Amino acid sequence: METRHPPTPEAIVDRFGRRLVYLRLSVTDRCNLQCAYCRPAEGVAHVDREEILRFEEIDRLARLFAGMGVTKVRLTGGEPLLRRRLPELVRRLTAIPGIRSLPMTTNGILLEESARPLREAGLERLNVSLDTLREDRFEAITRSSGPGRVLRGIEEAQRAGFQQIKVNVVLIRGFNDDEVFDFLAYADARDVNVRFIEFMPFEGNGWSREQFLPYREALERITARFAVEPLPREHSSDPALEFRVPKQRGRFGFIASLSESFCAACTRLRLSADGRLRPCLHQETSVDLKGPLRSGATDADLARLIRGAAHLKQEAHPDYLADLAGPQVSGITMTTIGG
Repeated sequence: METRHPPTPEAIVDRFGRRLVYLRLSVTDRCNLQCAYCRPAEGVAHVDREEILRFEEIDRLARLFAGMGVTKVRLTGGEPLLRRRLPELVRRLTAIPGIRSLPMTTNGILLEESARPLREAGLERLNVSLDTLREDRFEAITRSSGPGRVLRGIEEAQRAGFQQIKVNVVLIRGFNDDEVFDFLAYADARDVNVRFIEFMPFEGNGWSREQFLPYREALERITARFAVEPLPREHSSDPALEFRVPKQRGRFGFIASLSESFCAACTRLRLSADGRLRPCLHQETSVDLKGPLRSGATDADLARLIRGAAHLKQEAHPDYLADLAGPQVSGITMTTIGG
C-alpha cells in the first residue's frame, strides 16, 4: 500500500492524501521536431512569446512551490533547449532552497552544444527522448533527420559530467518494438539507462490498440533471451519498473502508464510555459497562475490557487484500454503540457 505523507503546514496535498512534491516545468511550447505521437500532423498553435513566463516569474513561482514542499523541478517543453539563456534559468533554480533535484527532459537535437554550459550552470540529470536508432524510422516519427545528432549529444553530455543519463523510448508495436535489443546493447555500450514507455493516447497522435505494446509483453521478450534482475525503486513515487542484465552496464526499465497505472503514487503537478498549472497529465482542467502573478497577486494568493489546483487532481486517469472504441483525449496534446 502506498505510504501517505503526513502534511505539513506548507505541503501541497490533494484530496486523496497524496503529497505533491514534484513540478514539471515547461519553459517553452515550441519544438524542433514534430513527433507523431506528441503532436497532430497539422501542427499546433503556439502561444505568443509575451505570454510565456519570464525567468523572474518562473523564479518567483519556483520559490513559492519550494516553500510549499516541492523538492524536484523538471525542465520540459516543447523542447527546453530552444529557450534562450537556459543556463541562466538553471542557475536561478539551483539556488532556490528546498529544490534538491533539477533534471531536464530533451529530444537531444541541440544537446551537443548545450550540454557543457548546462552542466556548468548546475543541471545534474538528463532524460533524452530517442525512439529509434535507425535513420529512416527517426525521420518517419519525428518528421526530421538526425538520430546521429542525438547520440552525439548524449556522448557530449557524458563528457561534460552528466551521470546516469536516461534514454526514453516510446514503444510502438509494428514500428520500433523490434529495436528493444538494439537499445539494450546501446545501454551497455554507453552505460545509460533505457526506459521503454507505453504508447499513450493523446489528441491527434493516431493511437490504436493494435500499436499498443504492454510492458509485460516487452519484458517477456527480454527475459526469453536474458536472465534479468529487478531493481528496487529509489522512491515509492518513481514511475519506472527497473531491471538490469547481469554483467552488462546500464539499466532498462518500463513506464507502464496504461497497463499498470501508477496514479496512486503520483506526486506531480505540471506548469505550462504560459503559466497554467495542470494537476494531471490526462486532465484538461488547469488553473491560471500567470494572470494573477502579473496582476499583483501576493504569494498567499498564489498559494491558494496552487492548493485549489491540487484539489482538482483526479484519483486516476481513465482506463483507456477498456475503451474498445479507441480512446482519444480531446483537446490535450503532449507538446503543450510538457509530457
